[in-house]
Parts: sequence; C-alpha cells; structure tokens
Amino acid sequence: MNRRDALIRVIDLLHAEIAALKSNDINALERATANKLKAIDTLRALGDGPATPELRELAEEADRLNDTCRIYVNLMAANVRRRLQLLSGQGGNAYRRGSAAYA
Repeated sequence: MNRRDALIRVIDLLHAEIAALKSNDINALERATANKLKAIDTLRALGDGPATPELRELAEEADRLNDTCRIYVNLMAANVRRRLQLLSGQGGNAYRRGSAAYA
C-alpha cells in the first residue's frame, strides 16, 4: 500500500465514522474508529517524504472530515450534558457562574 491508498482508506473510514455518528450506531462507530486508527498507523509506517499536490489535497480532505467528526462528538457531548442537567434538576443554562463571579 502506498501513501495515496492509505490516505484514501483513512478518508473512507472518516466517512463511515461520520455516518455512524449521524445514526447513533455505536457498533458501527467502534468499527470505523478502530479501522481508522489502524489505517493511520499504516500511513505512519509508510513514513513521510515529499508530498505531491494530490497527497496534500487528500490530507486536507482527511483533516476536514476529522474536524466534522469532532464537531459531531462535541454536539453529542453537549446534548448529554444538557440531558443530565435536566435529569438532575439543573435545567436552564448549560454553564453556570462560579462562586467567584460578580453579582
């Protein structure tokens, strides 16, 4: 496998990860994440060197998709926080003033 193929594999797995996040499919998310980490290890093992414009473009696409995954995870975490606050009777704002806040 060359770096181009490895990057394409990472991109495909990031798409799978996003699809799993959108559908809340935990099993698919675990598979996609585990396979993505293996693909990244393969990419790392191939080493680095001069990047062609195509490789840079693929790496930028992988970076954008990774940011999309991060956004989905952050949104899910915020929703969990909100639900936990509602369940514990702390409805309202997600963030509260600390004890050092001005009145």
